[in-house]
Amino acid sequence: MATGTTSPNTSLPATGGTSRPAWLRDALVVAGYLGLAVLVTSEQWGRPWQLFHQAGDQILFEWMLAHAAHAVVEGENPLFSTGLNAPDGVNLMANTSVLGLGVPLTPVTLLFGSQVAFCVAVVCCLAGTAVAWYVLLRRRLVGARAPAAVGGLICGFAPGMIAQAGAHLHIAAQFLVPAILALVFRPASETTRHGVWRPGVGLGLLLVWQVFIGEEVLVFLVLAAGVFALGYALADRVAARRLAPALFGRLAVAAGVAAVPLAYPLWFQFHGPQHYSGMAFATQGFQLDVASFTASARQTVLGDDWLPGLLSPNPTEENSFFGPGLLVLAVVIVIWQWRRPLVRALAACGVVFALLSLGDELRVDGEATGIPGPYRLVSGLPLLDLAVPARFALVCVPVLGVLVALSLDRVRAARGPNVAPGLPVRLLWAGAVAAALLPLIPTPIRVVPVAPVPAFLATGGWRPLVPPGRTVVAVPPVTGAGRSPVMLWSARTALGFAAPGGYFIGPSGPDDPAARWGAPDRPTSVLLRQVAETGAVPVLTDADRRQAVEDLRHWRAAVVVLGHLEHGDPVRRTVDDLLGPGRPVDGGWLWDVRDRVG
Repeated sequence: MATGTTSPNTSLPATGGTSRPAWLRDALVVAGYLGLAVLVTSEQWGRPWQLFHQAGDQILFEWMLAHAAHAVVEGENPLFSTGLNAPDGVNLMANTSVLGLGVPLTPVTLLFGSQVAFCVAVVCCLAGTAVAWYVLLRRRLVGARAPAAVGGLICGFAPGMIAQAGAHLHIAAQFLVPAILALVFRPASETTRHGVWRPGVGLGLLLVWQVFIGEEVLVFLVLAAGVFALGYALADRVAARRLAPALFGRLAVAAGVAAVPLAYPLWFQFHGPQHYSGMAFATQGFQLDVASFTASARQTVLGDDWLPGLLSPNPTEENSFFGPGLLVLAVVIVIWQWRRPLVRALAACGVVFALLSLGDELRVDGEATGIPGPYRLVSGLPLLDLAVPARFALVCVPVLGVLVALSLDRVRAARGPNVAPGLPVRLLWAGAVAAALLPLIPTPIRVVPVAPVPAFLATGGWRPLVPPGRTVVAVPPVTGAGRSPVMLWSARTALGFAAPGGYFIGPSGPDDPAARWGAPDRPTSVLLRQVAETGAVPVLTDADRRQAVEDLRHWRAAVVVLGHLEHGDPVRRTVDDLLGPGRPVDGGWLWDVRDRVG
């Protein structure tokens, strides 16, 4: 993750010997990345009722993209919304609202809908990250396109990136990371030419953009850059002393530039309406198994479902899974090029973050060993206490990508009487790299079916029944971390109506800021969720019916809508018993409760 330091051994780009313009070869690399990203997402294009396997996360980010477009068009506060969790709303600055993606994608969202916007975002995140690393490698670290292209390929499409892309846009969007590093770590020649102010201002603006894409990636970036800088300073003290003043100057300028536009959003995140403290889940439980680093991830040509499930917390956190070949290759590269301070710093950075990803207690092949993990030493530090340990392994992705690119460039440039014949060496090393990377080729991200939005909602049939200030209540009203039907309905209808519930993080209550998934449960939410899960129709009392009306008043409900559910008939009969008979509508059932709620 930490690069951007010019190597004294880097040769100049080759310029002669071909009639093709340089931009065309760069365009072919970019087109290759885009083609691979489209292939990875191919199972969802043109299939509106298929979502990537972690469907709840996709629903969350579809809603966030729809919210960003809605805020741009309507001129609303992008940091807060009452479209979910009515009537209290959601602090979106305190959630993964990806405004840095949603606002630029507004035209796509408005023209083609939230699902297409999500798929476009995934393509941009994967291909954009690969392109950004390719550019940095090409301009700063290697002398030819092929090594830079391979390095960018690893950085953008490693198993961990594919795993995150199917669910977590804020983690997969790492295309600003190389640009930020390029401005942080600048060669002395560029510092002299451009001074401190110009790169510092650019760095500050990029930091602002990254905050609005995902603060978590920025935290990992800061930590990784710090470890890399320390490792480089220990490896080359003379260069570190020479470059340090300009480095700290750029950081100071960047901090001042970023502080102005971020002051209010960060205040809103930590002190605004519906802010919370802590995390809604135990981050320490999300750690990787030691054996995961040499295993194959699900979304690769050699992957299977059983082993990754044993070695990672869930399918979205398969952040290591590099396979034995790539790790052996990395060890060989580090030993071979140990004299280079850049390589030593990269190696230190990769090892540190790989160890941190193992969590509080080491696990091997799914079994706890009782051996304390290195993460235990830092788990109580601010920010790190909120980090998901398994995601530390993502720092190893660009470390490996840069190491492989450096090795290919070194072999390509090998010349002289004391060096083995160039062509055989290049072929052998290229074969070794190919053998290590071929098992990591990604496969299309798997999809699962999802129930369509009831046509009654999709076509606007709800509008005459829902006055301003009133809500549409889905059955069951999901208020936790589960898949939320109403959140998908809202996203796919361009946030046309407000609804209670949803999948987000908020406070546990008006006087309790402790984080929890969703809003505090209402008794009717719990009742209907149990019926939806079990299919068992309960015996209801008048107290249950009075409670249902009270909950509907709290939600300011106008209509209650039931779409397709596995146990739809038991749920319908339960709601009939609570509210009186409903009526069928296109795609589901409807209960008009305006007269009951008042």
